Amino acid sequence: MKKTANPQKNRKKMTRIMVGLTGLLFLVFIFRFSMIMITKKVNGENLSEHVNNLYTRSSILAAKRGTIYDIGGNPIALDATSYSLVAVLTDEWSEDKENPNHIVDKEKTAEALAQYISMSKEEILTTLNQEGLKQVEFGSAGTNLNYATKSSIEAEELPGITFEETPSRLYPNGIFASHLVGFAQSSASEEEADTNEEKKLVGMMGIESLYDNELDGSDGEVTYQEDSNGYRIPGTQIQEKEPVEGNNLYLTLDSRLQIYLESLMSQVYAEAEPESMTAMLVDPDTGAILAASQRPTFNATTKDGIDSQWQNLLVEDTYEPGSTFKILTLAAAVNEGVFSPFATYTSGSVEVEGGTIRDYNKDGWGNITYLEGLARSSNVAFVKLVQAMGYDVWESYMKAFGIGQSTESGLENEATGNYSYTYPLEKANTAFGQGVTVTPFQLMQAFTAIANEGTMMKLNYLDRTEDPNTGKVTVNEPEEVGSPIKAETAQTVLTYLKEVVYNENGSGQAYQIEGTEIAAKTGTAEVVNSATGAYYTGYSNYLYSVVGFAPADDPSYILYLTMKRPANLDSLNGSKYLSEIFNPFMTRAIEYDNLNTEVTGDVNQASMPEVTTLSKDEALAALTAVGYNDTAIIGSGSRIVQQYPYAGTQTIMNQKTILMTEGAMTMPDVYGWSKDDVLKVSEIAGINFTFEGEGYVVFQSLETGSILNAATEVKIILE
Repeated sequence: MKKTANPQKNRKKMTRIMVGLTGLLFLVFIFRFSMIMITKKVNGENLSEHVNNLYTRSSILAAKRGTIYDIGGNPIALDATSYSLVAVLTDEWSEDKENPNHIVDKEKTAEALAQYISMSKEEILTTLNQEGLKQVEFGSAGTNLNYATKSSIEAEELPGITFEETPSRLYPNGIFASHLVGFAQSSASEEEADTNEEKKLVGMMGIESLYDNELDGSDGEVTYQEDSNGYRIPGTQIQEKEPVEGNNLYLTLDSRLQIYLESLMSQVYAEAEPESMTAMLVDPDTGAILAASQRPTFNATTKDGIDSQWQNLLVEDTYEPGSTFKILTLAAAVNEGVFSPFATYTSGSVEVEGGTIRDYNKDGWGNITYLEGLARSSNVAFVKLVQAMGYDVWESYMKAFGIGQSTESGLENEATGNYSYTYPLEKANTAFGQGVTVTPFQLMQAFTAIANEGTMMKLNYLDRTEDPNTGKVTVNEPEEVGSPIKAETAQTVLTYLKEVVYNENGSGQAYQIEGTEIAAKTGTAEVVNSATGAYYTGYSNYLYSVVGFAPADDPSYILYLTMKRPANLDSLNGSKYLSEIFNPFMTRAIEYDNLNTEVTGDVNQASMPEVTTLSKDEALAALTAVGYNDTAIIGSGSRIVQQYPYAGTQTIMNQKTILMTEGAMTMPDVYGWSKDDVLKVSEIAGINFTFEGEGYVVFQSLETGSILNAATEVKIILE
């Protein structure tokens, strides 16, 4: 017989079990809390650090990127903040109907914006009338806006118009040795724009890229404590790490010359419509590049034109130089004692194993002297000179001049060029610059030996580096890279090269300039069709070039210009276009050289004061105080970023002074101005002006106060 279950006994048993479990759990909790108190960690995470992180806030103190200056301390590239224009189309985000934050009146908005960005009212309306979009941007016309433009648009009080802020780089001269200087832009991608990723500037091309580590500073940071409501906690310590500014670079470029060169290049590029152009001005004593340009090019601030040519043609593009190469052949022949200026030869053609080499005048000029052959640029004369010295000797000179070798410029993708030198015909062709490829950098470096008493100087574009944090300045000293010829050889070659310019048969007569003797050599090189491997035919399918040394007896400058395949050419006369750059530019360079070296007692002359970085009012006051009373201002900003004439320049006190602000460039009132004064605006703004007539301005096609940009075309009529 089963026992009857005892409920009371079971309840007591369960109670004991529950009390035991509760006690066990209590012991577990006690142990857990004890461990937390001792170790101050939960699941491996430090509680103090966790709490600290919950209430600790930090922000980046952005470091200033170093400024790039020209040789005289005028800014070429400096930090700025740019703004992108955004229009809100949807009313979803407008909580207050009386103060909407979306576009209300598209017609009024388009009309107002057209005054400040490079879009017509109709184009802006098309953008604002897009269906299905909540907000829109305005392409390149609405980006890289400066503070002055932003402020002007905000003053219009247009609902729905907002701005996005981005760190940017300002290039106040517009088109200014753009491929050499390069550009920097924000590192943040579009995906990062919605995150807390700190945007910073990164060099993307040229010197900005090459010296990115030098220019880039170290960001600082400030750390502090906040409570749950976002208020700073009293008594907590603020930790601050100061940012370290990037180094400043001073280039060898001279803004006075560079801006003028860009203006002349733009003018000829528009007239001749060539495939490409290059220009370099070098000081042969130091190898310093004083000015450098190419076409196509771009505006580093707006990036207008950048897609047309990414290559830095000065170091990346190789080509057959043609007859300018004969300078090196002549130097080698003189150095070897095989050039007899008054010895004669039969011009027209010469037989070489493998073929016949001809002068451009295939019938020749009969029996002529070698000096006349130089003046006429006779290929036959130079083949005979190479044969006289021997092919192996000639090749040793090419190597000594650095042909086929890197100049170690440091610039990206530098090409070395090469030459074919297996067969007699190939060897003979190199005598007149065919079958050998070079870069402008290579050839200009070789030419320094001709102008610098036989010593070849390394080309350089960096004069000095400045650490703004310590004030330490590191100077980049000139560097000799060889002595391929003797000093007396160099002087003799310069004397002979004057025949090219002043001999009645000289090919370079177009390059004579008043008041200074020039030594020069022209070139008309055939261009290879990359698709067929054969040379193009026809007048326009050549690479025209000239290199000039001034003054001829003791050169301060070497100027080298090239123009490839100009579309607008009626005859074999590229010198017409190149002289439009060479003559005025070399004249200007010599004038500056004289101003810098001569001391004058003219009481009407003074040294132009430095007014960049000053406000407009301060700049005007500073100029007036020393006698400069005729000043025009370009731009809608409040701070001066560029001036012309440049600081330190010896000038006539009553000449016109041009100042440019950081705001959008605007057209001044030039009625009554001389052509030279208008050209100052063209130079400092980087805008091309076209002129009709002579005398003083009676008409300007762009109204006073209108925006100037790279696409602006301004017609000026003079009477």
